[in-house]
Amino acid sequence: MILCATKPLAAAVAVALLSCESAVAFSSNNNNLGGLARIRSTTSKKYSIQRRQQQPQPTSTTLYLGDFFNFGKPKQEEEEEEEETAPTPEEEAAQTGYVDNDDPIEKIFGIFFGKKEAEPMGMKRFGQERFPEQYPAVLDEWADPVVGDDKEMALLRPLLKNTNLETRNLRLTYDANRDGWDPTIFHSKVDKQGGAIVFCTTRAGIQCGGYNPKGWVGYGEARGSIAAFLYILGGKYAAPGAPAIKLRKVGGPGLAQMDLPESGPSFSPDALVIPLGKEGKLARSKLGSYYERLPDGTNSLFGKDGSVQLRDLKVYHGVYEEGEYIPFTDAEPFALY
Repeated sequence: MILCATKPLAAAVAVALLSCESAVAFSSNNNNLGGLARIRSTTSKKYSIQRRQQQPQPTSTTLYLGDFFNFGKPKQEEEEEEEETAPTPEEEAAQTGYVDNDDPIEKIFGIFFGKKEAEPMGMKRFGQERFPEQYPAVLDEWADPVVGDDKEMALLRPLLKNTNLETRNLRLTYDANRDGWDPTIFHSKVDKQGGAIVFCTTRAGIQCGGYNPKGWVGYGEARGSIAAFLYILGGKYAAPGAPAIKLRKVGGPGLAQMDLPESGPSFSPDALVIPLGKEGKLARSKLGSYYERLPDGTNSLFGKDGSVQLRDLKVYHGVYEEGEYIPFTDAEPFALY
C-alpha cells in the first residue's frame, strides 16, 4: 500500500520539476532574445548616427535656370562662359536683325508673332531719333554748337535740341527792323521755308521767342505740333548752367501756330502774339491755355506785363540745298500732330 501510494507522488514531483526547468529555460531564452534585440537596436542607432555624420551637410547654394543647361560641363568652360559679355541690344539687332529691348507686352506678342524686326520689310522703325518732332520739346538737354553760327545764332542753337534744325545751318530770313514791321512782308519772307525759330527783344531787354516746327504757308490755318515751344533766354527762370527756360506745348499739338496772312507770328491764339501792321511793335503773351506757365505760375513771357513793345524781331530758318526737300511747305487740313 505504501509503495503504491508513493509511486503516484514521485511521478507528480517529477512532472513538477520538469515544468519548473522548462519555465526557467523559456525565461532564460526570452532574456537572451531581449538582450540580443537590445544589442541590435543599440548597434543600429550607432550605425545610423555614423552614417548621418559621414553624409555631406547641405549648403546654401543659389541655383539659376542656366545651371540646368550647364550641368555636367567642365568648370573651365563655365568660367569661360562667365567671362563672355552679353551683346548690347544694338549689337544683337545688327547681328540678327531683331530687336530685343521690348517691354513685357511686346514680349507677350512676340510669343505668338515672333520677335520684332529692326527693319521690317526694309523699312526703318518710327522713333525719336528719326522723328524728333513727334515728341514734346526736351527741357534739360541742349544742342551742340554748329560751325558757321554767328553770335546770335549761337545763342539760339542750344534751344534746338531734338528738332529738325538741331544740326542744320541757320539763315536769317526776316528782320523786322530791316524788312519792315508788316504782316505781308513777314509772310513773303517766311512762307514755305519749313520750321523756324522766332527771336525777339523787348524794350525792357527780355530776350524771348518760340520754335515753330511747321513754319508758315499763309493759308489762314492753325498748324499743330507737339514739339513747339516758347523760351526766355537767361534770367531768373533758367536753371543753373542752362542757357534758357523752355515752355512746352500743352493740351495736345493743336493750335501751336496760328498761320494768319494778316498777322505776324502767333504761337496759339494768345501765348505769344505779334500782330505787326497797325499795331506796330506790340507783342502780347498769356500762358497756360496752350503753352506752359512759368515755374512760379506767372502767365506771361514778359513777367507782370501782358503786352509790351518790341525792340527787334527776327526769324531764322534752316539752310537747304537746292532741290533738297523742305518739310511742311503746304497746307495740313487733317494734321493730328
